[in-house]
Amino acid sequence: MRDLLLENKAFILDTWDRIAGKVAITSERIKDGMPYTTRNGVYDDWQDSDSWWTNSFWTGILWHMYRETKVETYKEYAQSIEKKLDEVLYGYDRLDHDAGFMWLLTSVMNYELTGDAKARQRAMLAASVLSARGNIAGEYIRAWNGDKQGWAIIDCMMNIPLLFWASEQSKDARFKHVGIMHADKTIREFVRGDGSVNHIVIFDETNGEALEAPGGQGYESGSSWSRGQSWAIYGFAQTYHWTKKPEYLHTAKKIAHYVLSCLPFSGYVPLCDYRQPADSALLDSSAGAIAACGLIEIAKAAPDAEQALYLRSAFLILKALEERCAVWDDSDECILTNGTTAFHPSDYKRAVVENGALIYGDYYFVEAICKLKALL
Repeated sequence: MRDLLLENKAFILDTWDRIAGKVAITSERIKDGMPYTTRNGVYDDWQDSDSWWTNSFWTGILWHMYRETKVETYKEYAQSIEKKLDEVLYGYDRLDHDAGFMWLLTSVMNYELTGDAKARQRAMLAASVLSARGNIAGEYIRAWNGDKQGWAIIDCMMNIPLLFWASEQSKDARFKHVGIMHADKTIREFVRGDGSVNHIVIFDETNGEALEAPGGQGYESGSSWSRGQSWAIYGFAQTYHWTKKPEYLHTAKKIAHYVLSCLPFSGYVPLCDYRQPADSALLDSSAGAIAACGLIEIAKAAPDAEQALYLRSAFLILKALEERCAVWDDSDECILTNGTTAFHPSDYKRAVVENGALIYGDYYFVEAICKLKALL
């Protein structure tokens, strides 16, 4: 693995320098906003919808920047956003399964980098809320609110690391048990034999029986929504990191192998759905960035003889994203374009993005480069 990192050292450092240069400029305007996508080249601001699940990703970018540069304004903006989310955290009613996304990239990163005790309290409270969404009879963590009592989604594999963190912090295994419960159910009911995954599974909330697997943000039921595949790769890799249970690393590899069999056909920039119609031009760069993060984690955990497969694949994806999707000039505030939220646009028109910018695509691209930089 060391030789492969050295072979790609120039790519890692050059890409980091470009990221640092761009964020230094865009942060002067965005400051402590909550961006989601760019409109006419400018990132929008979702502070009027503060419970929106992506409102922590800019904070995550700021924390990565602060860790690498020690520029105080990045910390100040990140902590300001975190405090703005208190209304959501303490208001309770708008909290859902995405508590992991929202407070892993705000409070947990803050605490890990600064030791802020208030940030730790916020993260522990968010973990308590997330663990309470565990349906013990059904053995899953419930997605969303309202009338979707039996719904679970593959995205939640990326939320449960908050539970593992909370168990470590509190020396209390109950958080970890809920995360393991959900991960085991996900293996049984979401991961198909070929390594593809369902986006949504609807369960009987009284006994956990799987009733239906809607297509969700993918093309149709039984298809293969690319970002869902990537959530699964990275989520299971992180679950292995926290638990060291080999079945989670095996599952991450299985899903990764399926994705790596699909990616060459689209030049390593993922389609929105790996089984979408041949005449569809929808891509999702965010799925590529997330998958790259997961592949790097698998490489770190795999035996020496396997590491190059996963790390080289991560480089192939990241280089394709940099070449085909990255925007380094001032024509657009995003880092990556060619992101798509779903194959079929939702009724929530404000959230619909097709082959455009997505703040979480930017975040995971930054995170992947930071992971590689740390390995040099």
